[in-house]
Amino acid sequence: MLTLRPTCENCNKPLPPHSTEAMICSYECTFCADCVSNVLHNVCPNCGGGFEKRPIRPKAGLVKHPASEEVVYKPVDQAAFRPLMEKNQNIPPEER
Repeated sequence: MLTLRPTCENCNKPLPPHSTEAMICSYECTFCADCVSNVLHNVCPNCGGGFEKRPIRPKAGLVKHPASEEVVYKPVDQAAFRPLMEKNQNIPPEER
């Protein structure tokens, strides 16, 4: 079951369960589409994987399985992230 984290880990932008801007990696690291495109270049700073759009949980499903309220806010240290990004940004996620 996806946790549906409520914000972008980098910029803290709200990403409610119905957001079409939420992107996740296979470990559910959650970022907004803007950060994925313009800051992370489709490289997860936590695992090195790529991102996909987070699915929308139907409203009825949210009643039974509500979204997480736990905020994970840890802005990316660009200097520390740069080597991982440069290593992976030109390799498709399925080939990393």
